[in-house]
Amino acid sequence: MSEEQWEPPAGSWATSAARRRNMQAIRSRDTTPELLVRRLLHAQGLRYRVSAKPLPGLRRTADLVFRPVRVAVFIDGCYWHGCPEHYVPPKSNSGYWSGKVARNRSRDADTNAQLTEAGWLVLRFWEHEPADVCAAQIAAEVRERRNRPRERDLSG
Repeated sequence: MSEEQWEPPAGSWATSAARRRNMQAIRSRDTTPELLVRRLLHAQGLRYRVSAKPLPGLRRTADLVFRPVRVAVFIDGCYWHGCPEHYVPPKSNSGYWSGKVARNRSRDADTNAQLTEAGWLVLRFWEHEPADVCAAQIAAEVRERRNRPRERDLSG
């Protein structure tokens, strides 16, 4: 089917067949920034869950989850999460995409609040931040939490 004949499905965000293919190819996990950070953490002997739900009832996944110490790591894409340094509003279908980014930011804030309330440490990084800097901060936080004395449940 040629692009001239292509009709977007009802309610679709795709403005053309090429745009649809491009958008479907965007990864939600295993991005280059994530892989770099994971490699550095693994080399330091740290183990984690990838693209996992920190809390069973929370329908959201963190890029890295250190469950025993309750650390959730998110490496956010500059476009999809509205990076203050790099976000450029779209030229086509701007109402849809700007709304999508706003909803993503709102969901991120809600995720942070829910995890923090449940006793988790939430670490968020932008995709443009150096992987070694991110990995160093993550490793330091995980090790600090591992070295804390365990709180005992004295409720009986």
